[in-house]
Amino acid sequence: MPRLLVERLGLVPYADALEMQRRVARARIAGDVSEDVLLLVEHPAVITLGRSAKAGHLLASPELLSARGVELFDVERGGDVTFHGPGQLVGYPIVDLKQHKRDLHWYLRQVEQALIDALGILGLPAERNPGLTGVWTSGRKIASIGVHARDWVTWHGFALNVTTDLRYFDLMVPCGIQAVTMTSLDRELPETGVTVDGVADIVAAAFARVFELEATSSSGIAARADLSGV
Repeated sequence: MPRLLVERLGLVPYADALEMQRRVARARIAGDVSEDVLLLVEHPAVITLGRSAKAGHLLASPELLSARGVELFDVERGGDVTFHGPGQLVGYPIVDLKQHKRDLHWYLRQVEQALIDALGILGLPAERNPGLTGVWTSGRKIASIGVHARDWVTWHGFALNVTTDLRYFDLMVPCGIQAVTMTSLDRELPETGVTVDGVADIVAAAFARVFELEATSSSGIAARADLSGV
């Protein structure tokens, strides 16, 4: 069975993680990395604006963001505005869809399914919301997804709220969805004492199963990848 190389990087500034995933994506495109990769991280507080972001969906001024210690980035992923921060499991799959199926819509549904499966293992029923990308539970959004691809190799990815401080989402219209209610594993299952570390392996295993890969722990792949930008 082909392998999924899983690297857990801990708390990483957003700019550093963006550079890492671009490096790995370039190496995957070139064939210097021969297997799919999943980078798992947490970020200090940051808001990212995707290609579809509307100016009015960021509700906070630069001064307020600075006062809250929140960085701001415009990025190439699909989607609107979202938040990353401590207590959130962020996954960056660098997947060569030429080895799976050359269809980004299929890929998005597969990522959703991996998260739905992982949440089910954790005891939380989750589902899709027709017409929208991401994962919900009882009408509340618990995971966001936004991706980019070049030569059918993906980067950017998903953000699953585990113990995330949900008040940060008040700074925006999350994913551009009016009146959406954001939630977290900790809020939905407060008695379980979930942690990002505890959830990471379950998510990685579910991701590998959905893509018919064998999850294998790796280290240093982001550092070893080609330093050129994508």
